[in-house]
Amino acid sequence: MPETKPSRRQFIQTGAAVAAVGSVVTEAAPTSAADANSKFRIGFIGPGGRGFGAHVKTLAKLQDEGRPINLVAVCDVYNEHRDRAAKHIEKIIGTAPAKYEDYLDMIAKEDLDAVVIGTPDHWHAKQTIDSLNAGLHVYCEKPMTKTADEALEVLSVWKKSGQVMQVGVQSTSLPVWNEVNSLLTSGKLGKVLMYQTEFFRNSAQGQWRYYKLEPGMTPKNINWKKWLGVEEGLAEYQEFDREVYRQWRRFWPFGSGMFTDLFVHRTTSMLKATGLRFPGRVVGAGGIYVEYDGRDVPDVATVVADFHEGVQGIVTATMACEETPIKQAIRGHFGSFVFGNGEQFDGFDYVPERSQVTRDSKLTNERITTEKVADTTYAHFSNWIDAMEANDPALCNNDPLLGAAAIATVILGAKSYREGKAFMIDPVELRIHEADESWAKGWEERSKKRMPAKHIPGWTAGDTGSTLEEPDYMKLGGPWIDGKDPAS
Repeated sequence: MPETKPSRRQFIQTGAAVAAVGSVVTEAAPTSAADANSKFRIGFIGPGGRGFGAHVKTLAKLQDEGRPINLVAVCDVYNEHRDRAAKHIEKIIGTAPAKYEDYLDMIAKEDLDAVVIGTPDHWHAKQTIDSLNAGLHVYCEKPMTKTADEALEVLSVWKKSGQVMQVGVQSTSLPVWNEVNSLLTSGKLGKVLMYQTEFFRNSAQGQWRYYKLEPGMTPKNINWKKWLGVEEGLAEYQEFDREVYRQWRRFWPFGSGMFTDLFVHRTTSMLKATGLRFPGRVVGAGGIYVEYDGRDVPDVATVVADFHEGVQGIVTATMACEETPIKQAIRGHFGSFVFGNGEQFDGFDYVPERSQVTRDSKLTNERITTEKVADTTYAHFSNWIDAMEANDPALCNNDPLLGAAAIATVILGAKSYREGKAFMIDPVELRIHEADESWAKGWEERSKKRMPAKHIPGWTAGDTGSTLEEPDYMKLGGPWIDGKDPAS
């Protein structure tokens, strides 16, 4: 097992962990020294909705199956969530975990090796950074952060930490995206030009209002000020509201609706498939067109991202109709891959362009099969454990570089929608600034100079599908300098 204790001790000694003794709710029975030395000690931060249904249940199953993990602590500001998670872990593995209200106390006291974060979006960056600085491996539910600036900060801290970190977009553990990337970089579609993806939903009551409000959700049972993160500077104080607590994705201070709950899923998959990461220019659009229920976030939205490699990405959705979604696809000069909808695939379609463009009459439509994964959440957590066992951050299917690129893409789209501006990311310094005319002028200059096409990372296909034929009559083109025909 990787040795992480010195850095955790240093974290505690520097005062980053506030040792508030009173926040320990109950203590678990101590594990044996043999267990401590042979298993990764894991604590949960925010085992509420997905934090319980996916995080706690999946890892409890994996421990029960013999993976080298030990679920030793749970932390939540809501006592019912703490109790529910602890009871399930005890039921499955036979040992009750310790229960905490403050995650810093859990980190300080439990000699952890790793944490799993399932809190609302506005807490992700701080909890991730605190955990990495404490020498812990991290699994953080998507989105990795709430803002693009936070994503860049987490990326920087992670690179320095050497720790294993997995971002919880479970579809990245599907083999299809690596298979698609191999086909793309070998030139199957020629020059890659565009991806499009979607997330269409509908409901009678409005998105995220299907999370039920319960009578037990009260300030007596929930540390409301801590949930808000007032002292940490994460949100301003407001009076307790069950709606805000349970359905926080509807409100900008805590989530970003479809942008961070749904768009980040699809965008991450497309970035993994194409090998693209940070876009060069992002713009977003949309509005609240039917769900007038007090929400902040739009029910119809689209994000358009342009990449320095000469690729455009589109993610679009409506939260008020779902029977006619667009298909997920990746388009190239010589053909396209069409995936359909959702996250599970047993294959995808190759659709070539017509032979007048490709100059290859042998190309025909093709069904490319791929392995279907029964439980992507299980596969994703298993991949994280594999990476921790190998002490190799590169083994994670969704590391913070991919996680940061995905959240930056979608959240800058949300920022564009809200502020009426487009945004750009410097490819070297990863500096975010308001867009200007340089994007369009740069591509115009490449055209004027007849420069070669740019390609996605890993491209090995030379000029395949990325050059134009020059008709003989083009010799008649060009400026007439001093009245002289350029063709003479």
